[in-house]
Amino acid sequence: MNRQYTRLQTVIGLLFIVAENGKLSAVHIGKEDFDKHETGEDLSENPHNPVLAAAVTQLGEYFSGTRSSFQLPLDITGTDFQQAVWKQLEAIPFGVTKSYQDIASTIGKAKAVRAVGQANKANKFPIIIPCHRVIGQNKTLTGYAGTRTDIKEKLLRHEKASFKGSVST
Repeated sequence: MNRQYTRLQTVIGLLFIVAENGKLSAVHIGKEDFDKHETGEDLSENPHNPVLAAAVTQLGEYFSGTRSSFQLPLDITGTDFQQAVWKQLEAIPFGVTKSYQDIASTIGKAKAVRAVGQANKANKFPIIIPCHRVIGQNKTLTGYAGTRTDIKEKLLRHEKASFKGSVST
């Protein structure tokens, strides 16, 4: 295994971007999330890794407002249900929001709203697979990366997306 990572400071905090065997394997928002999920001695920092460098460039372009989608090799692993949800997330355009109910209905599982939320939480590629674009049916913000709706709000404001309410930071 050749696991490497790099860091990127953004308006939502420090991102830790991890690659393995020529593909991105995770994006972590903050050191706490990185430390919780990335363990082992086989992980080293290497900002010169081409996949990590491409991710830094594309994420930098996203945050500077010149990129609205990503073209990066992702190591996507999950259940069939999770992968169906993530595919729908990738289809949500920049600046547009969908509800958890919308996603559940689109994949033919209209009653699986909570499971859609859990699939969003299991997404290892926040921003790149835009789970922040999924909000409550009443257009209010609901959990992001567990409970960090302030991050969701910043990302949606960056994209000039429509939603109700504001989260105190």
